[in-house]
Amino acid sequence: MFTGIVEELGQVLAVEDLGEQARLRLRGPKVTEGVRHGDSIAVNGVCLTVVTSEDGEFTADVMAETLHRSVLGSLTEGAPVNLERPLAFGGRLDGHLVQGHVDGTGTIAERRETAGGTDITVTLPGALARYVVEKGSITVDGVSLTVVDAAEDRFTISLIPTTLALTTLGTKQPGDPVNLEVDVLAKYVERLLGHAGTGGGDSGGGRDSGNAGDGAAASRKEAVR
Repeated sequence: MFTGIVEELGQVLAVEDLGEQARLRLRGPKVTEGVRHGDSIAVNGVCLTVVTSEDGEFTADVMAETLHRSVLGSLTEGAPVNLERPLAFGGRLDGHLVQGHVDGTGTIAERRETAGGTDITVTLPGALARYVVEKGSITVDGVSLTVVDAAEDRFTISLIPTTLALTTLGTKQPGDPVNLEVDVLAKYVERLLGHAGTGGGDSGGGRDSGNAGDGAAASRKEAVR
């Protein structure tokens, strides 16, 4: 579980094509402090499992489903990325609860400079629009943000200078794709209301069969709805 408060602006050092999947090598001196094989790091909002870590760099495997359902498939050498380590129990929750399970991608439609920062409008798939509400929370490329305005196919966020300087959103322009994760609480509420009066929960366990997976813990950490 993450908070959407980016710890470090890292960089893609290499992208290795492994056929149905890829291996990323990234630089992130801060997030790799004390990291071990099997630990999690969110990369542009996608929870990935650390394969190796040395000298401020780490590698992570990205499954085909994740490549197709997120913006990670378009990363190239030299690209900046937002990095965050998981929230530790007892730690401060400064953003909101973020799973690192990207729900889909959006596209930046407009960027407007304001007196206090920048307003960005992002289009999103219709299936996700119902989870986005004014003054609610959304994660864009791993950054926890408050929705300023929400419409049927888009939403607007306001970025302060700190966010612009310390995350990839500072350089994003109209036409650029971004990873989106909606507030998981909204999805749970929708599902519970859908089962209201049925006398019980889903006997299938409620797990989304669309999640990517490679077996064991790594698949759960990197799964993308």
